[in-house]
Amino acid sequence: MSIFIFSQEKIDPSKPTNLYTQVNAQAELNSYKGYSTYGTRFNFQYALNKDNLLLAEVPFLYNNETKKFGLSDTRVRYFNVQRMNNKTLIALAPFADIYIPTGKSAHGLGGGTWSLSAGLIAGLVFSKNFSMFPGASYVYLTEPKKSGLQVQSNISLKFSESTFAFVNPSVMFIHSDAIWQAEVDVNQIIIPNKFKVNAGWLPNFTDKVNTFRIGVTFFL
Repeated sequence: MSIFIFSQEKIDPSKPTNLYTQVNAQAELNSYKGYSTYGTRFNFQYALNKDNLLLAEVPFLYNNETKKFGLSDTRVRYFNVQRMNNKTLIALAPFADIYIPTGKSAHGLGGGTWSLSAGLIAGLVFSKNFSMFPGASYVYLTEPKKSGLQVQSNISLKFSESTFAFVNPSVMFIHSDAIWQAEVDVNQIIIPNKFKVNAGWLPNFTDKVNTFRIGVTFFL
């Protein structure tokens, strides 16, 4: 996600409030207690302009316990950026995020619930190589009809013009439960404005689930 491209302007995908049209393909492994799912996740992001983006994500997974392969839960997201005339606070970004239960939960391929959330992310730049994108969102799960608050603090670390990483600890409060998660995503730009690769680890500390992803991104 990065600023809309005009002609040969150099893109900077190290900041989530920059919006780019892109296609992502990832190999994924999810390690649960006693079983795993693995497969491919496709993600398409379309920048309507420099301030608005639509995302669609479609995963295809295999469950080694149920021996079933198919579509998992899909995702649709809308992201808007309100840019600020401030050196540190560069943007406020409201968003809406929907997970659709297209994966069969009986086959271990989906969660069996709609997840509806809306929230706000702030873009804070402290230096050329260090920025933070904290956010909060209201989350509603249709099954078992519970709602709560999710808080995150996405940190962007830029090591060079072509190498950067995101570190994003988060917690979701659903009634009396707290679900602690994180994401670490390392990115390497191979061809500026065109192509990058990434490797990610997404642990769910509460449920003891680990997700590993290796992917490629094509900027269009």
